[in-house]
Amino acid sequence: MEKAELGAHILSRYNEELERLRTDVLHMGGLAESQVQIALRSLSEGNAALASEVVRNEARVNQYEVDIDNECNRILATRAPTASDLRLVVAMIKTITDIERVGDEAHKIAHISMRHSGLDRGLSDGYRVVRHLGRTVLEHLHEALDVFARLDAQAAIATVRRDRAVDEEFDAVQRQCITFMIEDPRTIRASIDLLWIARALERVGDHAKNMCEYVIYMVGGRDVRHTSLADVEVALKASLARQAGGAGPSAQPGQPGGAAPRDGA
Repeated sequence: MEKAELGAHILSRYNEELERLRTDVLHMGGLAESQVQIALRSLSEGNAALASEVVRNEARVNQYEVDIDNECNRILATRAPTASDLRLVVAMIKTITDIERVGDEAHKIAHISMRHSGLDRGLSDGYRVVRHLGRTVLEHLHEALDVFARLDAQAAIATVRRDRAVDEEFDAVQRQCITFMIEDPRTIRASIDLLWIARALERVGDHAKNMCEYVIYMVGGRDVRHTSLADVEVALKASLARQAGGAGPSAQPGQPGGAAPRDGA
């Protein structure tokens, strides 16, 4: 094999490894999203079997994290990625941590659901208090995973902006549960559990926001954690303009299904 052919072959395998890793992250994210959906169903239906399914599948989410983390470490050690490839690997390591924690929150909701499933009323009546919050959070999580799949930094900013709606709904649920407890002390135990569920959902929203921030980091090369949205948008526009001036069309970020840009930024 000629030297040029060998180099192209090695590069092709390297690209395949990165794309396979990104696919595994998306599979893990899909599983965690399903865990949240099933946990909320178990809560609304008072179905202990569904809650048990979530508890069993928690191990699968955890194993995904271990396997992907090990593969990322192998690539860092053997491929020595640089620039955007390095950002991609680092961001995937951070992303799977947030996805695993999404699974943890689903696990908490399932355990609360199991604890109440044997009661006459359980929490199915009280579920209406957190129903809309659950839908909002699931949409938020789905959007974050879609942003990661497309590496779309502009969509990531829009999703981060919508995190405020999750926080506002969580505050509304808190106020409603406190009202329930004041009006009828017999609801204190159930109301506290509903507050824990709402808190778990709010945390899922936070993890979805974090994933979007990692996408902005991958695409734009800027760490935007603990930064205002206005500053993030300004920094991203400047970074993308700089990339457009120094890279060809194939290096443009945010293409659906594409790999991270390799612009050296």
